[in-house]
Amino acid sequence: MNKVRFGIIGVGGMGANHLISLKQGKHAVLTAVCDTNRECADRVAKENQVKAFYDANTMYESGEIDAVLIVTPHFSHTPLAIAAFERKIHVLSDKPVAAQKADALKMLTAQEKQPGMKFGVMYQLRTSALYKKVKQLIDNGVLGKVFRVNWSATHWFRTQKYYDSGTWRATWKGEGGGVLMNQCPHQLDLFQWLFGMPGTVRAFGSLGKYHKIEVEDDVTAYFTFPDGASAVFIATTGEYPGTDRVEIAADNGTLIIEDNKIRFNRSETSVSEYTSTSSGVPGLWKCEIPIAATAISATEVIDAFAESILDPTKEPMVSGREGMNSVELINAMQYSMLKDETVAFPMDAAVFEQLLKELIDKSSHK
Repeated sequence: MNKVRFGIIGVGGMGANHLISLKQGKHAVLTAVCDTNRECADRVAKENQVKAFYDANTMYESGEIDAVLIVTPHFSHTPLAIAAFERKIHVLSDKPVAAQKADALKMLTAQEKQPGMKFGVMYQLRTSALYKKVKQLIDNGVLGKVFRVNWSATHWFRTQKYYDSGTWRATWKGEGGGVLMNQCPHQLDLFQWLFGMPGTVRAFGSLGKYHKIEVEDDVTAYFTFPDGASAVFIATTGEYPGTDRVEIAADNGTLIIEDNKIRFNRSETSVSEYTSTSSGVPGLWKCEIPIAATAISATEVIDAFAESILDPTKEPMVSGREGMNSVELINAMQYSMLKDETVAFPMDAAVFEQLLKELIDKSSHK
């Protein structure tokens, strides 16, 4: 086998975009599509000369695929993935991997019961040259110890018409959350990829502050890390134009990521050393760090996943277990905000599961 045969579940929305990305891959080939909308499934299958299916289990049992790309509403990711693993089919899930940590753990358990099965998550923002460079600067020690992070993701402006376009949107039962669960998983995946998982979080925010919705549309969270660093993460769908900005204060200066550029205000000496030995302020070098084109590629994620199947020594770009981290960050912020409590990591999945059940029982989505 020199190519992995993929089926896609959900081809009416984002799945249509991922289908194009898959077809551009070197190690993947599309052999089946699945959608509960028969007309949509038939049309896409005909356009791509592959087989159409209308339920996942029939596709899983057809012998047509080695792997599945799941691009469906959040809550369906878990049962679809578990059923795939039970039939020894590799799983690449769209973001977020699940609506809650408890469901992600169930998916991981199903994977572990089938040795050799690969489990990945579609976090294509990691392919951006911009964030690859930031990761390199941190890992190579160019910034020195990170003291503080300010991450403002307030560029997600949405209107009431957007939320009204689907009965599942912005409901606990349909999505499991709002701006954090729908708009911010990519940023939160990058957050934990760059800085690791925090020790605690205290979040503040509102349900339906700017819109007639039952979930969060405005959140400010304060994180602490085991090494003493701290971070603030801000997200909303109610501001315009908003900002997409990351500021990293570290021992060697401050890194600012904004407008697809990286600016480094670099101290001429270690800030902590200067603080204890000198007076005044250290000298400063201001520079823009060059990066390659910042194109983001879902094809790169799919190809890396296919390669991990073809070569068992390799791993997906983002494993299912690592993909769970962003879900845990979301759940912890939601719980902290709703319960007015500080949450410690790792979060107790069962505690949040109970809270979400209570919210779903009262949800407007039927």
